[in-house]
Amino acid sequence: MDAKNFGCCIRPLFQFLLVVLILRFTASFPVSEIHYHEFDVQETPVKRLCRTHNIVTVNGQFPGPTLAVRNGDTVVIKVTNRARYNVTLHWHGIRQMRTPWADGPEYVTQCPIRPGATYTYRFTIEDQEGTLWWHAHSRWLRATVYGAIVIFPKFGSSYPFPKPNLEVPIILGEWWNRNIIDVMRQALFTGAAPNVSDAYTINGQPGDLYRCSSKATTKISVKSGETILLRVINAALNQQLFFSIANHKLTVVEADANYHKPFTTRVIMVAPGQTTNVLLTADQPPARYYMAASAYATAQNAPFDNTTTTAILEYQNAQSGSSSRPVLPQLPTFNDTATVTAFTSQFRSILPTNVKVPTQIDENLFFTVGLGLINCTPGPRCQGPNNTRFAASMNNVSFVLPRRTSLQQAAYQNIPGIFTTDFPPVPPVKFDYTGNVSRALWQPTSGTKLYKLKFGSNVQIVLQDTAIVTTEDHPIHLHGYHFFVVGQGFGNFNPQTDTSKFNLVDPPVRNTIDVPVGGWAVIRFVADNPGVWLFHCHIDSHLTWGLAMSFLVENGEGMLQSIEPPPPDLPIC
Repeated sequence: MDAKNFGCCIRPLFQFLLVVLILRFTASFPVSEIHYHEFDVQETPVKRLCRTHNIVTVNGQFPGPTLAVRNGDTVVIKVTNRARYNVTLHWHGIRQMRTPWADGPEYVTQCPIRPGATYTYRFTIEDQEGTLWWHAHSRWLRATVYGAIVIFPKFGSSYPFPKPNLEVPIILGEWWNRNIIDVMRQALFTGAAPNVSDAYTINGQPGDLYRCSSKATTKISVKSGETILLRVINAALNQQLFFSIANHKLTVVEADANYHKPFTTRVIMVAPGQTTNVLLTADQPPARYYMAASAYATAQNAPFDNTTTTAILEYQNAQSGSSSRPVLPQLPTFNDTATVTAFTSQFRSILPTNVKVPTQIDENLFFTVGLGLINCTPGPRCQGPNNTRFAASMNNVSFVLPRRTSLQQAAYQNIPGIFTTDFPPVPPVKFDYTGNVSRALWQPTSGTKLYKLKFGSNVQIVLQDTAIVTTEDHPIHLHGYHFFVVGQGFGNFNPQTDTSKFNLVDPPVRNTIDVPVGGWAVIRFVADNPGVWLFHCHIDSHLTWGLAMSFLVENGEGMLQSIEPPPPDLPIC
């Protein structure tokens, strides 16, 4: 064979081998994946506290399925509503870049999925890792409709801490012995506070300290010397919760799907909506130890569920005689704000080198958050304090959801009469927010008011608790974004003295901030995600009373060019 013919023959062979090598190389570094799921929302009989009654679940599971994905993956979830109530699902903490139609809050980014109907949520995880969660965002169905979202690093990447031997979601919740929609309807009819829960739960189980609950208590089996990553989620409807494990230290490494500089503590406080990842080393004598959660409650003279839920951390090499009752951790008292402050003050973010805290502020907003009372004619519908009805507001505006269409669709299609864009950037009246508040300020106005943010603007929001009715800590959640918490404190925010204390170097990054009782918190973010985004208290009774507002973020060309078009199966009101 001459050289010319040899070259003709060898070239295809070389090209073939090159393709094989490329395929093998790329196969070792898989690209992002698409995860397909089907969620059936349905009623399921569940027994807790000696009683069986129907609750709304996903795929018959309580808690619902865990979504395990990687940073960069796409998720497609077909939701079929086989229950008797309207429903939506919210993917709490997912930024939903350009896909606000998948965010989920009822009448904000979509109309509800009616009984018998389906809707498919599609979104991509972009530059997020850690623990988030999903839950119903329609009335109070999230009392039982929720599950974990675990976002692993991309292939080839790793945690900024040693890889644990075991990873376990720990979902804290509340349980009512009644239909939760009936609990909500009673509270709305009377105007009074809702009945408190009958139990707290860990992964759906109340634990040993409640009647008829010992056999099903959640158990986690570990080996001596192992390191366990606990992904703690507070899915409770209305209650902040302390969490601790007897005789064990917890090392906080992440919160709200953002890595933080590790610090060690005996107890953590997780507000509704928040997640906290902690590392635990099984370094104690082999035995059985309780992990437990109980209420952190700050509203004065307000009833709350003063019980304790437990699960069991069980060493595999524990002696056979260790079947006696496990050791119980010492949890703080329900009103121990000092412990909460000491805990939250330790959060410091691990910020990527390309992430900077905004320093030049374009929108400087000041929002009061708190309760109120609506005057009404005495009767069965006025059972709040002194024949009133409970209300809640931001900047004295009690938020009212539309019913004819969603806010997102109204903005996208320029439908008039659904909302206004005159939400006040500061309180209409300046007063001593945490002091003695004039009764003339106790009754808010009602409205569906949005605030427009220019795309790309740097935003600062001061969140100020008020003493109207009572001071109370409020977990405030911003949809579509995470934000820097640059400062927190007690009393009235003072821009002259408090601004100089801001942490602009390594502030914690959250999607839900628990505003201190009788205090304030300051958050900053860049308005880089177009859409209509709900900003609200994650205590569902407060949201129902109106403690919410919405931001409208659009680029210079308007909403139509800012986001992907609505999917064809988008529910219609």
